[in-house]
Amino acid sequence: MIGARIAARASVAALLLTCTGCGSDQSAVNPSSRPARDITTLWWWMMSIAWIALAVVVGILLVAFVRRGRAAGDRSDRAGWAVVLTNGIALPLVVLVALFVIADVFLIRTTRAPAQGATDMTVEVVGHQWWWEFRYPGHPAVTANELHIPTGTRVEIVATTADVIHSFWVPALNRKIDMIPGSRNRIELDADRPGRYRGQCAEFCGLQHSHMGLYVVAEPPSRFQAWLARQSSPSRTPAGALQRQGADLVINGSCADCHTIRGTAASGTVGPDLTHVASRSTLAGLTLFNDRAGLASWITGNQTLKPGNQMPNIELPPDELSAVIAYLESLR
Repeated sequence: MIGARIAARASVAALLLTCTGCGSDQSAVNPSSRPARDITTLWWWMMSIAWIALAVVVGILLVAFVRRGRAAGDRSDRAGWAVVLTNGIALPLVVLVALFVIADVFLIRTTRAPAQGATDMTVEVVGHQWWWEFRYPGHPAVTANELHIPTGTRVEIVATTADVIHSFWVPALNRKIDMIPGSRNRIELDADRPGRYRGQCAEFCGLQHSHMGLYVVAEPPSRFQAWLARQSSPSRTPAGALQRQGADLVINGSCADCHTIRGTAASGTVGPDLTHVASRSTLAGLTLFNDRAGLASWITGNQTLKPGNQMPNIELPPDELSAVIAYLESLR
């Protein structure tokens, strides 16, 4: 009965449950770290100067409009040239050079990659079409699309890609960095306060580029350590007949060809690690909410939700679909 209801809702969920942009602030002017505050400060200065420059230009145009038709002489011509040279050349040159020095000399120092050994921990980020993989060196934990970090801690992000060029960007925490095949790029994240910060791939990477979001979950160090310990543990043993049926379908079926579930025979590397998939709030790069209907929609209709991704639609009878979802929901 439950399986039948889920199957019936799957086609509706494909239209109703997409959560691209779901929750969390992705504003570059709402910083939560020192580098992001420096970037925001520079932006406000540039915006203010731009408005002042616009006001000056409009003011000069208004003066010229009011004084039009008056007799012009050598003196007025000289005054006009003085205005042009001062406001049209000298002043913009000084302002632009000053902004360049501030942005490219001082600001780059605060947002550039951290020095070797300067951070407290490292997280490896791998971009895929169209999802994110996060690895924690020294721990077996592997997650997808939701990066956890401790607050008040300097975290080095080492970013690369498994396919095309991507760009890692969490506006509230730092600037963007490109992820280039065969290269490892680095940046520092340091969240001031607990929260969930939304990020996005900022480099066009194919058909579903706009559906490649991520969350950075910043939490107190003690909670982060507890989370990391849970994520480092093997998958739970299924409890009950329904979960055991689902585990058999997942581990001995086609799912194991693409996904890893630590503690089982499933060891695929094409798709996200599912060892603790139920601990995540979203699916497929923040495309769906991670609930029963979302899981059903993704399993049976992912090519409708996210055309071109590497997972085929999987047609299952309602009872088998219900069993698979029960097992996946147990992987916390």
